[in-house]
Amino acid sequence: MSLERPEPSTHGQVGVTEQGLDYEAIADLLGDLVVGRETHLNAEGFVVRPERVAEALGRLKQQAGFDHLSSVTAQEYGDRFESIYHLKKYADPTQEVSVVVPTSRDDPRSQSGNSVFRTADWHEREAYDLMGIHYDDHPDLRRILLPETWQGHPLRQDYDQEQPQVVTFREHANPLKEDHREDDSDTMFVNVGPHHPATHGVLHLKTVLDGETVADVDPDIGYLHRCEEQMCQQSTYRHQIMPYPDRWDYISAGILNEWAYARAAEDLADLDVPEYAQVIRTMSAEMCRIAAHLLALGTFALDVYGDFTAIFMYATRDREIVQNLLEDLTGQRLMFNYLRLGGVAWDLPEPREEYFEKVRDFLDELPAKLEEYHNLVTGNEIFQLRCVNTGVLSPEMAKSYGTTGPVARGSGVDYDLRRDDPYGYYPELDWDVITEDGCDNYSRVLVRMKEVEESAKIIEQCVDLLEDWPEDEREIQSNVPRTLKPDNDTEVYRAVEAAKGELGIYIRSDGTDTPARFKIRSPCFSNLQALPEMSNGEYIPDLIASLGSLDIVLGEVDR
Repeated sequence: MSLERPEPSTHGQVGVTEQGLDYEAIADLLGDLVVGRETHLNAEGFVVRPERVAEALGRLKQQAGFDHLSSVTAQEYGDRFESIYHLKKYADPTQEVSVVVPTSRDDPRSQSGNSVFRTADWHEREAYDLMGIHYDDHPDLRRILLPETWQGHPLRQDYDQEQPQVVTFREHANPLKEDHREDDSDTMFVNVGPHHPATHGVLHLKTVLDGETVADVDPDIGYLHRCEEQMCQQSTYRHQIMPYPDRWDYISAGILNEWAYARAAEDLADLDVPEYAQVIRTMSAEMCRIAAHLLALGTFALDVYGDFTAIFMYATRDREIVQNLLEDLTGQRLMFNYLRLGGVAWDLPEPREEYFEKVRDFLDELPAKLEEYHNLVTGNEIFQLRCVNTGVLSPEMAKSYGTTGPVARGSGVDYDLRRDDPYGYYPELDWDVITEDGCDNYSRVLVRMKEVEESAKIIEQCVDLLEDWPEDEREIQSNVPRTLKPDNDTEVYRAVEAAKGELGIYIRSDGTDTPARFKIRSPCFSNLQALPEMSNGEYIPDLIASLGSLDIVLGEVDR
């Protein structure tokens, strides 16, 4: 099948037994670094001392092949704080391991993992910002979502939500005033954002220019922080959490977001999903992927050469057709709230034949439209001059920063959770994972455009299956208890391949009907972290193009 990939080399790596990953070999590899073991639903957790984090991560990366740090989760218990480093392999993400780092409540402090994984930079800053865990040897440990003057750490159990946030007049002073008065300085500081146009949301880029060359850029986020994790922790699994995922990447990826939560919660509660519902999920998710990629193409063309009349409006026109199909299915155009734990909310719209005809009409017209996009965009000489060999991100750096989705695949990293960590109905369908080796802004655009073709193939196969599905076997939901209360202290991390990359959810249960900890692993968050690597040493217009090529949504970055 087209989903097959070459077997990765196992030289120098921990082996895989018939029962799965050889965790005993990992324990031997870590040796005296391990002080305890935990069992999470997705992976074994190895508890290490807080002063030896980098050594443990280094052994797992260099000697066991765990080269993908998906996420860092910080949480609080009655007697300790804890950081969890969720590790996978780009070659096989079903091989997972967790590094658990407990710290004391009085002085929550551990070693940074940034020297091993650049991913850890922003993730540890977020843990420091919201939970107050200090990471020694971190290169830039400061708040990331909240202003530096913020008092307290909002995710702590003893955080006082009523306390005033006092900002002295000194904090409003221009910190760059003296720099602007230096006569011998060759650099200039420029604020890009936090206005919306060409920053894809309220993003602030603190940019240092040497002439027209970017000497340094520091993405400043947090302007759209909406407490999504806290709200999910106060909501019930069965009924109240599902409406929230639509609002993370609120542009087009609602079903994909919902599926990330559904996959984690269904594993946590040991729920099955009927095969028929899996097909509907797969079809609707790929519709969302097409809608997301069309918007990414239109806005990127707008960023690069200001083409609003043709390309942006053409992309919006075609995206509207997909939105119409999703509205027919879900009743909503953006905030779908269509998936349910154990299945979907309802069956396909009636008359089914009319809905299938609409879907097929869209699929039939799509190839000609994609050819038109290639003529207008990828074949355009100005577009090529702006995108080829700009925003270069090598495969090694793409992995180090934990990038996923079209950003990683545009750097030749062959990683797609639909194939590599199968879920839904994807394993039963014929489609290809798209990669490009250019590692530049142009390659990332090509990946998205080609992925639209693959999504269309998936949708067409789903329609064929749904048309012929026996009426008496169209089960849309499994039998789910009215109230879900997973076993106390059960932990799981699960992810799906969203339009922008790996969207993961970590949940820890406490025996009640609400999560004790709910952590969102945003692909946009990790992808945006790589922007300085792509932009330093290039020109100002290249910075704007590189940012556009990441296709971020700040609602998902900040959460």
